[in-house]
Amino acid sequence: MSATISLKSTRPRRSDATLSFIQCALIIVGLVLLVGTVKPAFSVGSNSDDEQLQLFVAEPTAPLPAAPVPETAAAQEVALPATVSPSLMAEEEASVAIAEPPPVQAVPAAKVEAVVEAPEPAPEALRPSLQRALDYVSNRYRVAPEALVPIFEAAQSVGRERKLDPLLIIAIIGIESRFNPFAESSVGAQGLMQVMPGIHKDKLPEDAGAQPFLDPVTNIQVGVHVLEEAIRWRGSLTGGLQHYAGSATDPATGYAKKVYAEKQRLEKAAKKRTSKSRA
Repeated sequence: MSATISLKSTRPRRSDATLSFIQCALIIVGLVLLVGTVKPAFSVGSNSDDEQLQLFVAEPTAPLPAAPVPETAAAQEVALPATVSPSLMAEEEASVAIAEPPPVQAVPAAKVEAVVEAPEPAPEALRPSLQRALDYVSNRYRVAPEALVPIFEAAQSVGRERKLDPLLIIAIIGIESRFNPFAESSVGAQGLMQVMPGIHKDKLPEDAGAQPFLDPVTNIQVGVHVLEEAIRWRGSLTGGLQHYAGSATDPATGYAKKVYAEKQRLEKAAKKRTSKSRA
C-alpha cells in the first residue's frame, strides 16, 4: 500500500515538470518571436537616425545672417566698392596711361658731350673799317687794342640795331670817358658814355649785373637809348647831342662840335689803308 501511495505521488510531480517545461518553451518561443518583430523595427529606426545624423553632419546649415549694423558717415566715406565696373576700370587705365610720362630716348654720349662742350657763339667780327678806327683810337688814347675790342664790337652791334652810325657812338665815348669804362664825373655820371645811374635805371636790361653802368656793353646800350630820346626830343642830331651833354641852351653847340670833329678823325682813320692792306 505504501508503494502505491508513492507511485501516485510521483506522477503529479512529473506532470508539473512537464507543464513547466512547456511553459518555459512557450515563453522562449514568444520571446524569440517578440525579438524578431522588434529588431527590424529598431534597426529601421536606427538607420534613419544614422542617415539623419549623417545629413546633419555632411550638410552644415548656413549661419544665420547677422543683424545689420548702421554705418557711420565716416565709414560710408571710407568704404570702397568691392568690385569695379568695366567702364571705371577703363577710365582708370586711361588715366594711368595719360599720367605716365613718355619714354625718354637715350641720347648718345657723344651728342651729350658735344652739347656740353659747345662753345658760345663768337661775337660778330669787326668790319675792316672799324678795325682801322680801333687802331687809331689805340694809338691816340694809349689804350691796349684788346681792351678796345669789346667796346667796338658793342658799338657795331648796338649801332646796327638802333640804326645809328657806330663811329658816332665811338666818338661820344672818346669825348665822355676817353675809353675808360670805370670813369665817373663829379656829378656821378658813370662809364664809357657817362650815364647818370639815378636817372636812367629804367633803361637797364633785365639781366643787368650789380654794377651795370660800369659794364661796357650795358653802358653803351643805355647811353645810345638816352641819345635816341634826346634826338627825338630836340628834333635834330645837334640838338640831341647838346641835350645829352646837359648843355641844350648853349648857342655855340660846343659839345656837338667836339663830337663831330672826333667822328671825322675816326672816319679818316677808317678809310685809310696801310701799305700792307693795299698790297
